[in-house]
Amino acid sequence: MKRRVVITGFGLLTPIGKDPEAFWSGLVAGKSGVRSITRFDPSGYPTTIAAEIDGFDPLDYMDRKEARRMDRFAQYGLAAARQALERSGLKIEGQEAERVGVMVGTGSGGLDMIQREYARVLTQGPNRLSPYLAPAMLANMASGEIAVATGARGISAAVVTACATGSSCIGEGMRAIQHGTADVVLAGGAEAPITPLGLAAFSKIRALSRRNDDPQRACRPFDRDRDGFVAGEGAGVVVLEEADHARRRGATIYAELVGYGSSTDAYHITAPDPEGAGAVRAMRLAFADAGMTPDQVDYINAHGTGTRFNDAIEAAAIKKVFGERARHIPINSIKSMIGHLLGAAGAVELIASIQALQHGIIPPTLNCDHPEDSDLDFVPHWARRRDIRAAMSNSFGFGGHNVSLIIKRWEE
Repeated sequence: MKRRVVITGFGLLTPIGKDPEAFWSGLVAGKSGVRSITRFDPSGYPTTIAAEIDGFDPLDYMDRKEARRMDRFAQYGLAAARQALERSGLKIEGQEAERVGVMVGTGSGGLDMIQREYARVLTQGPNRLSPYLAPAMLANMASGEIAVATGARGISAAVVTACATGSSCIGEGMRAIQHGTADVVLAGGAEAPITPLGLAAFSKIRALSRRNDDPQRACRPFDRDRDGFVAGEGAGVVVLEEADHARRRGATIYAELVGYGSSTDAYHITAPDPEGAGAVRAMRLAFADAGMTPDQVDYINAHGTGTRFNDAIEAAAIKKVFGERARHIPINSIKSMIGHLLGAAGAVELIASIQALQHGIIPPTLNCDHPEDSDLDFVPHWARRRDIRAAMSNSFGFGGHNVSLIIKRWEE
């Protein structure tokens, strides 16, 4: 039998809250973190808005030397991991450290440091390049830094699946525990894409909303007037733990991770399969893995980017999987508040699902004024109380990657 996997801790940094409590309060209140970009001058860009994190000080989580050698995405990842460990009460020490893994990925890697140091090479010459760039730009470096900081000596990796990265890392961490190669895995995603190059890249393919004059209403998942996603930044990390291991140490169990489905469209690098076949398959695989049926899920945290094709295809895929029940199940997208955190999105959205399960409240989908699919309930505008036994979280990424995760209440 597969070993049961539970979630005993979580931590995050987002544009509406730099810890789980502030984040949850912001979600329930319908707080938007989208505004005009302040990190650099976006004049001349077709999009000048994003969801930035305000007031993050890496020295709250690491010393100055550590902070200097890391790109911002790795700083975010380490901060979220430290929060998650503190909440879990887990001590990584002795022989048990060899059974603790780290899987924290990113979609873009060290984009901020790459751009900054490349500019230094062009203006000052190669001898002025930072010696930290070579490691800091790598996609596995959040996992590496977390392992160094915590002493985790088990399996370590960064599974990169673009915007599904955080969910893929959590799913693969679950598999490592189920099959006995780890007892604990710190899993999730981290991203810091709000740079001149990052903004230009996504603007060039017309993926971003251009509603610059009304930032807080720019991200409009599932709304007929949506015009693209809003870039966000942050990190989310969960502590995955084998159930007996968690019980022996008296840990608080927030949820059980029971289903993981992963598929690939094999259709197009950036566009989703118009039939939604890959998304359908990922959801069905998650149900099969969990030994559950669609009537047992009470809430869907959708990928819901606010782009024209993604939202329509995801809505259609949900209807294919859930059938008649799709009309009665609440579906939301928290990207309407925090923007699209790319490689961190799936992890942060799973944490939101855990909190919804815990509190019996579903956060709203902001700006869904005119739902394109009137058959579905997108929880528009205001949070809603709902008893939740189990929840599904969807993540889809460039390259055709699809991931669905299912969590449920912990029962002995």
